[in-house]
Amino acid sequence: QVQLVESGGGLVQAGGSLRLSCAASGSTFSTQSMGWFRQAPGKEREFVAAGTWGGSRTLYADSVKGRFTISRDNVKNTVYLQMNNLKPEDTAVYFCAATASGVVLTRTPSYAYWGQGTQVTVSA
Repeated sequence: QVQLVESGGGLVQAGGSLRLSCAASGSTFSTQSMGWFRQAPGKEREFVAAGTWGGSRTLYADSVKGRFTISRDNVKNTVYLQMNNLKPEDTAVYFCAATASGVVLTRTPSYAYWGQGTQVTVSA
């Protein structure tokens, strides 16, 4: 089993920055790839970014490319999402997810483990 706990959300003005953290505990074998997703009110959960635990492969949604960066600390078993130049349309609940697959995945059914989510609100 894997437990994921997100933190770092909050309220920020447009153009500002936030860094989300996702601490993983349990079987690190099951966290070979980790991703960030978000869900705005009335919308489906969508892919934001993902990366492999042991390698350097990363992938970003077009809407955040160049503004968001996913990174990891293998010692702390923590994944980060650095979000810069935030826009009001980035407002959503952000979820961390993990999968045992070593491939970067973008679909929500591909991830077996999910955190509880952290709210990010960007004001205009």
